[in-house]
Amino acid sequence: MVETMDELIAKVRGQLYRLQDLADATNDIRAQETSPDGAVTVTVDGAGALVGLELTGAITKLAPAEFERVLTQTAQAAAHRAFGERAELVTAYNRAGT
Repeated sequence: MVETMDELIAKVRGQLYRLQDLADATNDIRAQETSPDGAVTVTVDGAGALVGLELTGAITKLAPAEFERVLTQTAQAAAHRAFGERAELVTAYNRAGT
């Protein structure tokens, strides 16, 4: 409970700064995953959106369906890692707010 308007303003300002820090940290997330054969490397942001894709010459040995599977699985693994990082940030934010 706050006793004065100044305390309330300080509390709200602190919460806003923490929320902005969380948003900045979430925006800074980059998760990268490389397929086991090294053919595909995918980088995603904190929302799981593709921000980088690297392909090596090893993709020439893959059939189209296999390439699709490798690409999809690698992207899913990168997104899973990014979501894990984001969850850790949100958990830390929530704990600090209590």
